[in-house]
Amino acid sequence: HFHFFEVNRCLDFDREKTFGKRLDIASGTAVRFEPGEEKSVELIDIGGNRRIFGFNALVDRQADNESKKIALHRAKERGFHGAKSDDNYVKTIKE
Repeated sequence: HFHFFEVNRCLDFDREKTFGKRLDIASGTAVRFEPGEEKSVELIDIGGNRRIFGFNALVDRQADNESKKIALHRAKERGFHGAKSDDNYVKTIKE
């Protein structure tokens, strides 16, 4: 299952609300998003130990509150629509 937070950077939605979540669909199935189309989807928490690696390399660690802030900053830097971050928070991490 794909971490919904990291889907196509051109899709515009509140990414913070989708952190640590995936589509609530059966494994092996998919949902297509066509240009200009608006669609509602059901999301559920990623289970297990909530370690998220791969995808678009926005998280690559345990899905917790600190990693959410870092991932939001990375997403904003990389042009993911709907990604808003507290740049001051990330600045203090880098220092």
